Amino acid sequence: MSEGEAEKKRIARLDFTVDDALKSLNKIDKKLEEIANKLSSYGNLEKYGDSALDDVNIDEIIEILDEVEIIAHDKTIDFDSAKHILDDEKMNKALKLIRKFYVYVGARLETENALKILESTDPTKTLDSFKFYNRYIGLIENESQLAKFNKDKTFVFLGSGPLPLTLIMFNKVFDCKCIGIEQVPEVAELSRKVLKRLGLDEKIEIVVGDETIIEKLDYDILMVAALAEPKERVFANIWEYVGENTPVIYRTYTGMRAILYSPVLDKDTRGFHKEIMLLPSGKTNNTSVLIRKIE
Repeated sequence: MSEGEAEKKRIARLDFTVDDALKSLNKIDKKLEEIANKLSSYGNLEKYGDSALDDVNIDEIIEILDEVEIIAHDKTIDFDSAKHILDDEKMNKALKLIRKFYVYVGARLETENALKILESTDPTKTLDSFKFYNRYIGLIENESQLAKFNKDKTFVFLGSGPLPLTLIMFNKVFDCKCIGIEQVPEVAELSRKVLKRLGLDEKIEIVVGDETIIEKLDYDILMVAALAEPKERVFANIWEYVGENTPVIYRTYTGMRAILYSPVLDKDTRGFHKEIMLLPSGKTNNTSVLIRKIE
């Protein structure tokens, strides 16, 4: 075979590989659009907000979102392919809807578990039954590598929510003092009741406010929840008040897992130096990143 013929065959194989990859990405695009169409049939979140779903059987929505998670966890989709899908303008509407439902389901499951804990005869067992409990175990194991958590440290978590599981687990594993920041007073009050029911109200404190309240707190480690918004403002305010030596950890979504929620962008963390990024494993969705302030 001549060199020219060999080169033609090599190019033909390459063209086939590229064409095959594009077909695969198009299949994923269509699948995500199908999922978004299924979700849209449950209610108009844009028009009516989360209340549009309050009477919906959440298990039906979870079953649909499980299809999204299969795609999100597909190891055959590399970061470049994921970027191609996520940056496609045609996918904006579908991604926006999927992310809204993902946030809604997480918040509703947390709230429902929190309320069950208040009524439970065995609140710890009820907490352990939370759908995503095991995922938090893997997440905490990852994040414990990013800073020195121990009984002498005070850990602040921004965006603690109705079921402050991150705080509960860090306190349980490392015996550190924990403070959660929650900006919705009613949600903060529910989480305080949960902690009291679990006998943790003296070890974990919940304060009401946004990120600017860290100016009034004494702490050693700060963590930012993946759903803390708006990200650019949050990190800009953290930069104003955090010390240069204080480890700041944030949760985000990378690769194909970013279909679940919009990730933290480089522009959001201007003024910080990224030290370590730990990717998720198993069914855990969050990437955990350690940054520090630079002047």
